[in-house]
Amino acid sequence: MFRMVAKVMSQFNTNITESEPPSLHHSTAPFLNHFMFLLFCTLHTLQLPMSNANTITTIAGNGDPSVIGQPFGVEIGPDGALYVCEVENHRITRVDLATGKVKVVVGTGRQGYSGDGGPALEAELNEPYEIRFDSAGNMFFVEMKNHIVRKVDTKSGIISTVAGNGKPGYSGDGGQATKVSFRNPHSIVLDDCERILIADIGNHRIRAVDLKTGIVTTIAGTAEAKLPSDGQKALGNPILGPRALFLAGTTLWIALREGHSVWRMDLKDGILHHVAGTGKSGFTGDGGPARNGTFNGPKGIAVGPGGKVYVVDTENQAIRVIDPAKGTLDTLAGYGPSGRGYGGDNGPAAKAKMDRPHGICFGPDGTVYIGDTNTHRVRAVK
Repeated sequence: MFRMVAKVMSQFNTNITESEPPSLHHSTAPFLNHFMFLLFCTLHTLQLPMSNANTITTIAGNGDPSVIGQPFGVEIGPDGALYVCEVENHRITRVDLATGKVKVVVGTGRQGYSGDGGPALEAELNEPYEIRFDSAGNMFFVEMKNHIVRKVDTKSGIISTVAGNGKPGYSGDGGQATKVSFRNPHSIVLDDCERILIADIGNHRIRAVDLKTGIVTTIAGTAEAKLPSDGQKALGNPILGPRALFLAGTTLWIALREGHSVWRMDLKDGILHHVAGTGKSGFTGDGGPARNGTFNGPKGIAVGPGGKVYVVDTENQAIRVIDPAKGTLDTLAGYGPSGRGYGGDNGPAAKAKMDRPHGICFGPDGTVYIGDTNTHRVRAVK
């Protein structure tokens, strides 16, 4: 911004010198310089971008929850379609991005816990939160209210439970995954070691399920609800409210809901590194160091093109962007707590209203897809 305003001032003065009489130049230039200086100061104080090239649109849902009901997790499937967790409708839908057609692929729409061993469309779910796919195309998703992780076989369409016994609690490390208790698991990722990593937020832990052996272990956190320390070992030390996970290579990105911050952990050494957020709730820091910024209950995270980290800052009704290379923080969409609601489609993303967004993912062309939960819409930013 500094360079932009300086360049405009320079060009403005140059044009006056070359094309206008000396008397006009001498009387006008000081005023113009003063005007540009005031404009610069105003823009800097407001921290507003000079322009916004990102446009937001709705790609699924119209506000009617019977069409798309409280979308949480969103994920691009191996077939190129967008899969959406509908929390209110207890089902998973498929959105054909080419035609816009929406089709239910998992769940009857009734709240419950049934159907294992049968067709996924005949199963009852209880608040599915997030979806992932493995290399074979099998779908895995977490059901927060059933305290489980389930799988849909890509070939047969059969649904099964792969982790959790359906009862809230903490038990079972070292035991079989289907006999273990989780408490309100929210987010999952699949790693190259054929493990499911689970954000067991109610237990303030991140746990791993070995898909070959079915054994469950804890890889981060304890029963203590406390912010971690930068550079500490994740295992055996506290981690406050791990809500959202994303895996890029061997780096696990973690958004802490109660901890209002973003961390990363290399799965090779298990060390936690503080990336963004002070740990206190707020909506500050754009344009400055990410670690000095504030979030309010972040509930989604994804790594996008160029390695930038995108965070769903839910209670701020915004999508924030961390540039790990520069260590900076900015906002992509939404403009803070006052921007709660629905509005802004086909306009600049930074001026759009959202209502408690949760899920986020990227298309192959770099489009950002957002589960805009309480507007009952899935939105896209390009």
